[in-house]
Amino acid sequence: MTNQRSFKARVRTRMEKTGESYTTARRHLINRAAEPASTAASPSAPTEPNATAAAAQTERIADDLIRARTGRGWDGWFALLDAVSATEWTHTRIARHLVTEHEVPGWWAQTITVGYEQARGLRAPGQRRGGGFEASASRTVAVPAVRLFEAFADETARARWLPDVEVRVRTATAPRSFRADWAGGPTRIVVGIDAVGESKARVNVLHEKLTGAEQAAELKAYWRERLAALKVLLETNGDH
Repeated sequence: MTNQRSFKARVRTRMEKTGESYTTARRHLINRAAEPASTAASPSAPTEPNATAAAAQTERIADDLIRARTGRGWDGWFALLDAVSATEWTHTRIARHLVTEHEVPGWWAQTITVGYEQARGLRAPGQRRGGGFEASASRTVAVPAVRLFEAFADETARARWLPDVEVRVRTATAPRSFRADWAGGPTRIVVGIDAVGESKARVNVLHEKLTGAEQAAELKAYWRERLAALKVLLETNGDH
């Protein structure tokens, strides 16, 4: 009984650190306990998902959140996609299937598709399907979608939270998408914005054409920090 209470406490501690559901946190701890001793004792072996160069999609986004936003958890979507042999499909076809056949919102369809491809070995975390690397970050901000879009599309507004970076705009479709070359290339950013009610919106930044896992990890941390700064700027009307 004492061991069981201790294990539950470890699960809850992990949940607080990672934002995972109880089931996901429990599974990771059980899997880690089953690892060979040499792996568990290795100084270079990661001890938490965020310690890896790029965390898997299923570790970054809790099962409960996927279920709340799309109606199914990770296992449910994976089973559904396996049933239609989606491992043989392209990334675009999987995402389109989720949107058209199951009415999954565009951003969440992409999220599920990436998670599925990683889980089935079609791409590594941080890697694009078929090779190449990318970094992504997202944030929900308590402002309308159009204002969040302007923070990217308007040069003056962008400089307030993304200073000292050359951004060459490729396309900008208000208030939903923004694409640009980054720092003169060859990397580029793809920004998607989804309204979450009238006064809240979610932004997802995908940084593409990266050279490897190390650059992907660095840019992932960078975008998390910059989107946090953007959230503060917009929600306080620029007072801080």
